[in-house]
Amino acid sequence: MEDLLDLDSRFMRTLKPLLFKPGRLTRDYMEGRRFRYAPPMRLYIFSSIVFFLLAALLSSDVISINGIDNDDGAIHIITDTTQEQQEVADALANLPENVRAQIDIDQALAKMDDEEVDNPGFSLEDIQFNDQPWDRETNPVAIKWLPDWLNDRINDEIEGSPQKAEQINENPNLIIDKVFDILPATMFVLLPVVALIFKFWYLFAKRFYVEHLIFSLHNHAFLFVSLVLILLANIASTTFTKYGYLSASTGTGWVITIISIWIPVYMLVSLRVVFQQNWLLTIGKFAVIGISYIVLLSLVTSGVAIASFVLL
Repeated sequence: MEDLLDLDSRFMRTLKPLLFKPGRLTRDYMEGRRFRYAPPMRLYIFSSIVFFLLAALLSSDVISINGIDNDDGAIHIITDTTQEQQEVADALANLPENVRAQIDIDQALAKMDDEEVDNPGFSLEDIQFNDQPWDRETNPVAIKWLPDWLNDRINDEIEGSPQKAEQINENPNLIIDKVFDILPATMFVLLPVVALIFKFWYLFAKRFYVEHLIFSLHNHAFLFVSLVLILLANIASTTFTKYGYLSASTGTGWVITIISIWIPVYMLVSLRVVFQQNWLLTIGKFAVIGISYIVLLSLVTSGVAIASFVLL
């Protein structure tokens, strides 16, 4: 841990080429100019830890607070009403007096409560197998090509799913915490697969597999640092808006836009710099690699969501 996370002056020297010189770090590493920069693995681990910690904190904060009232300079967490009810109450309270006098606010909120009761969470009767309601004894999940122990595990999960769904509904942070427990390790395991994708599409580029892995580490580190900057800029924009600094909020909005545009441009230019093929071929490979990566990331994200629910 000390070797991977110990930061020195090399880390600061690494940030400039990492953010503004696509492919430069990978090219220098391949050509033996390595001592002046932070090692790729250390760079990746540090940037990913910072991103996932910040993202987890922000996700928890957004979910745990249904509504806030800070007119008196303090923040009060509203726990006796849902966010939707609070939004309706605020909207009704802001109506003109002659219109508001004709509306019963309590009745409108009570109607929302009735609608929520009429639309409860799912039950076991909602789960279908072989076009019939699932039942552990009479109609269990029994997939022939799966071993018995795995079919039993699937049925166990189905049986416990309404209780888990109720727990998540009462405390959404449960599933968010579990996702952020699994996702960082999953992204780390995904790196060798991403390197294989680069190796496949640059099979005749005379590059070793480890060079593609170093390239993946650098580009993912850039992505994590960029996402951290976007999250921080978003926090700053929200804060500026809350205190009335609209021009500063607009400025941070532009920062977010510029970073969002720079990310795909950076990835494209880094391919050109590292593998030194013509632009037409580079753009074509950028498109197919990007599609492959998005599909892979979607599958991994779905797997993480399912695993998080199973392990809850």
